[in-house]
Amino acid sequence: MRSITILLAATAAFSAETVKTPIDNDQVKVLNVVVQPHEKTRLHQHKVNRVMIYLQAGRQDFDYQDGKKSVMNFKAGEMKWSPAGGMHIAEITSNNPVNIIEVELKKPGAGASVPASALDPVKVDPKHYKVELENDQVRVLRVKIGARQSTPLHEHSLNRVVTYLTDQNFRVTTDGKAETVQHKAGEASWGTPTKHTEENLSDKPFEVVVVELKN
Repeated sequence: MRSITILLAATAAFSAETVKTPIDNDQVKVLNVVVQPHEKTRLHQHKVNRVMIYLQAGRQDFDYQDGKKSVMNFKAGEMKWSPAGGMHIAEITSNNPVNIIEVELKKPGAGASVPASALDPVKVDPKHYKVELENDQVRVLRVKIGARQSTPLHEHSLNRVVTYLTDQNFRVTTDGKAETVQHKAGEASWGTPTKHTEENLSDKPFEVVVVELKN
């Protein structure tokens, strides 16, 4: 009977999260996690720094092994920096499931800056590109492009993870060659250095969070 009870408890702990891994390379591991409300995770820790993008609003409570407790509230589409930390149990204490894109950073900060470029999107298109966070590992941009709006020619100098907060239907032109690029809200994609222009073909505004990797 005792072994059955332990097995059921372990199953309940693991069922608190459903995890997919859309990206895993030498720089990042990206997890697409759906966390159920009012189900505690197993005791665990995160050994690397992460960028978290929350696709729904909610609240999460943390109980640490050393006795410390904390509470975090987040809005839909909000980005947060999550440093490596100690052993803890987490629980979504709001009433609905929460979908989180977790960008685990495999390499330590090198203290590098974003390569200088006259076509840095933050410089050439500040209307659409805003810096939300920058440290020695990442620069995080929030990009908002209105319905039927376009961007000027700009350059992405670093590898990057893009999390889509809305559906994408774009015409992207690179070296004179145009292609249609589409993604669904909640997806994450991998991008490499490139120069291009973009046009939002949709009648709805577009929003993404871009995590540029400095190392």
